[in-house]
Amino acid sequence: MYDPLVNKSPFQQEFAQSYWADSVSLGTAQASLQQSIQTDVAIIGGGYTGLMTAYYLATEHGLDCVVIEANQVGFGASARNAGFVLKGSGRLSYPQMAKRWDLSIAKGIFNEFGEAVERVEALISENQIDCNKQENGYLKIAHSAKAMQQLTSANEYMQSHFGGDSQILSKQTLFDEYMQHHQAHGALRINKGFGIHPLKLLLGYKKLVQSAGIPIYENTSIGDWIQDQGRHRLVTAQGEVFANKVVCCGNAYLPKRFNPQIDNKILPILSNVIVTEPLSSDTLEAAGLKTHQVVMDTRILKYYYRLLPDNRLLFGGRGAVWGKDAANPKYGQRLKRALDKAFPALTQSKVDYNWTGWIAAAFDDMPHIFEKNGVGYSLGYCGSGVSYSVQAGYRLAQSIAGQPVPNLPLYSSQLPSVPFSHFRRWGQWAYYHYGCIKDAIL
Repeated sequence: MYDPLVNKSPFQQEFAQSYWADSVSLGTAQASLQQSIQTDVAIIGGGYTGLMTAYYLATEHGLDCVVIEANQVGFGASARNAGFVLKGSGRLSYPQMAKRWDLSIAKGIFNEFGEAVERVEALISENQIDCNKQENGYLKIAHSAKAMQQLTSANEYMQSHFGGDSQILSKQTLFDEYMQHHQAHGALRINKGFGIHPLKLLLGYKKLVQSAGIPIYENTSIGDWIQDQGRHRLVTAQGEVFANKVVCCGNAYLPKRFNPQIDNKILPILSNVIVTEPLSSDTLEAAGLKTHQVVMDTRILKYYYRLLPDNRLLFGGRGAVWGKDAANPKYGQRLKRALDKAFPALTQSKVDYNWTGWIAAAFDDMPHIFEKNGVGYSLGYCGSGVSYSVQAGYRLAQSIAGQPVPNLPLYSSQLPSVPFSHFRRWGQWAYYHYGCIKDAIL
């Protein structure tokens, strides 16, 4: 499997054998770049962020741009994720944000994350993107009594400072109305949030970009990036791009050495997803699964899950530490054991799909959308990029076009470097062991 800390490029790497890829065709790839071209903005990466940055640059700011994708659109995280459109990104809670900065900053970030969900919902509705959008609602399951106390406190904080968008569910209410999760102590339900088919959504965005007349060059890998007197030259196998500005939108799929502004500033983390066979109505009743809302628990090493439209259960969590171990079946088997503990009635249900994909975490636990000296990037979604990537693309386009963006740390500060970056994987390995122990005792 492609490993961004090992391989130089995702070019010609295999696609994930996912449920998503098995249920919709990618279509014919756009031609690779085979000439020398000039553009205002070159966008590297044809996922959610890259496509929507291009869309907003062209449609709202009138800038000439091109999208360069090392593989085919649908290769990276935008087609491997669980399809959760959530009101958030990064790993910081709002009280932590208020403590790090102040309450007004926390409220500003809260509003950005809320606008992100609304933006995705509007794009789906206004452009009639058929992406299997499911019912609204996001359940955060308390995996322990202490976690339930923390969720209750968090809800009180949110109600006090941000207004009513959430409610606490007792264990009984959770069981009666949503699911009979055998490890749950209750839940926090947030109204904004829903599930989608991530690859169908991505292909919908691709169609929007093509309709706007923006070239997409697929199977085109950047071999060299030369900066000279404020101009950028991106050299590919059979062509080159001369651009005034370059935007990096590959997130965790960018190689370790690419540009000084982003090198050694993210930690690529493998997620792992399984999808069961379709569950019969009797099995669903026995398992107590009554909702298609998206779900995540409160563990440090979180599990996330939801019923898909065809009543398969998607269940995800962490994968291997090193890319070379990604395909080891033990990681999918571990997910199935966790699923069975939560829903014992599903013990005999088969797993039809298991795949992995990279997400990117920033050292300060928050995404950064930044542009300096003609180089822009949007990185570090920490696994919550389905919604926020579109908001990030909107803001990044504003910044590239010289328009003001909200004065928030998301947009005003650069990604911090990862200390001792050569050992980041060993630090991740140690953190996973710490998380396993803490999740077991708290």
